[in-house]
Amino acid sequence: MNRRRSPTVRRRRLGVELRRYREAAGVTIDVVAERLGCSTSKISRIETGHTTASPHDVSAMLAIYGVDPDISGELVEISRDARKKGWWHPFSTVLNSTYVGFEAEARSIQAYEQQVIPGLLQSEQYAMALIRSARWDDTDQEIAQRVRVRMERQSLLIQDDPIDLWVVLDEAVVSRPVGGDAVMRDQLRHLVETAGLPNVTLQILPFAVGAHAAMDGAFAILDFPSDGDPAVVFAENAAGGLFLEKDDELRKFREVFGTIRAAALDPEASIEMIEKLAEEPLWKSRRRASESI
Repeated sequence: MNRRRSPTVRRRRLGVELRRYREAAGVTIDVVAERLGCSTSKISRIETGHTTASPHDVSAMLAIYGVDPDISGELVEISRDARKKGWWHPFSTVLNSTYVGFEAEARSIQAYEQQVIPGLLQSEQYAMALIRSARWDDTDQEIAQRVRVRMERQSLLIQDDPIDLWVVLDEAVVSRPVGGDAVMRDQLRHLVETAGLPNVTLQILPFAVGAHAAMDGAFAILDFPSDGDPAVVFAENAAGGLFLEKDDELRKFREVFGTIRAAALDPEASIEMIEKLAEEPLWKSRRRASESI
């Protein structure tokens, strides 16, 4: 049984169920808002999982829809879980708490990354160097908080009910010396060590592949242990990222991941490549090549 419970996932499930029961009862959002004495935007945000509903509001909404008391009691209990604070709450000012909330209860993640090592696989020094470069205007305290959260997230890989992680990395990710030579070599060795976990699969998509299906950008597909929690895709963009959950969107990203997974080096060859890079980094030879231009 998965013992990781996330208020983010509970809030999303509650919203889906409330919307389903409202539509089945043929009740409009306007009617619900009027009966509860609130705005229609509040009801809409509850149904989309953007706002946490109080147990009182949930009970009142379900009464309007004529839902069976036993079912109503279960959803009210979910609303209580959804109002609890996740472990990441104290750091919500320095991270994407929505993504971390989904990640906390995910059964599996399939991800493609084209620029940096994913957070779950980063060494502490790599994370520090990356965050300091990307968040150059952050204070030392904010940077330290970001690194701490990133390291704590990695417990998902080694706890009693670990997440299944399958990552495809573009070769560019392991070819850029983030933090300098020593930090990056250590990061590559950390990748090899983490990939040795039975729940982690790592592949490298080599430059030789050329153009490929995931060139639009990095993404992660998160699946959950309960059928009541549909999968979600987090697609990165210039503004940070976008959550996608429509069936056709999920199907598209699953197809893309399947395509790049097939094109990438197999896990064994990928690890061999990373081990070789840790000893003979590409950035060394490329520096010599650029100096000759």
